[in-house]
Amino acid sequence: MSNRHTVTLIPGDGTGPELIDATVKVLEAAGVSFTWRRADVGAGAFERLGDPLPAASLEAVRTGDAALKGPTSTPRSGAIFRSANVGLRLALGLYATVRPCKTFAGVRTPFSDVDIVVASENTEDKSGGGQYAPGSPTALALIEALRSAEGNSLPENAAVGLAYTSEAGTRRFARLVFDYARRNRRKKVTISVKGSGANYVDATFLSVAREVAQEFPDIECDYEVIDTLCLQLVRRPQHFDVLLLPGSYGDLLSDLCAGLVGGIGLASGSLFGDGVAVFEAAHGSAPKHAGLNKVNPMALILSGALMLRHLGEAEAADRVQAAVAAQIREGRCLTYDLAPSSEAVAGTREVADAVARRVRG
Repeated sequence: MSNRHTVTLIPGDGTGPELIDATVKVLEAAGVSFTWRRADVGAGAFERLGDPLPAASLEAVRTGDAALKGPTSTPRSGAIFRSANVGLRLALGLYATVRPCKTFAGVRTPFSDVDIVVASENTEDKSGGGQYAPGSPTALALIEALRSAEGNSLPENAAVGLAYTSEAGTRRFARLVFDYARRNRRKKVTISVKGSGANYVDATFLSVAREVAQEFPDIECDYEVIDTLCLQLVRRPQHFDVLLLPGSYGDLLSDLCAGLVGGIGLASGSLFGDGVAVFEAAHGSAPKHAGLNKVNPMALILSGALMLRHLGEAEAADRVQAAVAAQIREGRCLTYDLAPSSEAVAGTREVADAVARRVRG
């Protein structure tokens, strides 16, 4: 008998609400007791409440056992606004993204035996530093400093980006990743940056991550230059287990690895901070498909399975993952992106119903 878990649901925008409903149906079929509470985040929240990240929503996530999040859209307004996703991560200190990428029998893929976890830092690197428009005070100050440095010059109206990596931020992230590897019986962690001599940001990340690796002697650790890692991932992805990356590289490689296993429709994900965990699919809100009962719910359902495991409901998580795998393997009642034929195409709700039946047994 499971404990009752308080989970904050963030329906999000576009197709988010229907994906959340589909996932809740599957999770409840697993027999786990939940107290659900809903929170607004994203473009819809901005339209209704004037704030894409309402304080009440942030508090609901902080005080719950976990949060299950649908995809969100960035509000469209006259002012520049950082995406709701980035804002949520910074506001809640969600410094780590962990995305498993695993092949499923029945999905057409270049490889049949990929099992990679892509872990990327969220709150530093490009997310913390941000990008600055040519006329902003921050950009002007940076441009002036660069122009005054000997041997450096910039063209007029240059756009400037600022990235940083702190030792403390890298250390807590690396420890979380190695601890994840240990708890989930992973064998190896590969650290990757552009190169130890390429820039101070990458050099700091690599140096600190290697220091943390020494605290986990039971986990093999190696290093690949990011260019070589991309090459090797599309040649022999079976060589890799857990990837430990700065945010800018992690964003790119998580989609690359999703492509290795059949696409973004199967890409689950989790976000972790100190005492806070949010589970979401890696894909976007697809507003043009909203309300059409068309989009693939598997990525968010698999994210729900990750949440179950985080909550200590390992047996229920196993059943949800097995049900998804069986549904895909059978090749019937799947959304258009996974169905092997037109006769097998079904809607979001119908796929969720079929997976829920399998979970119940």
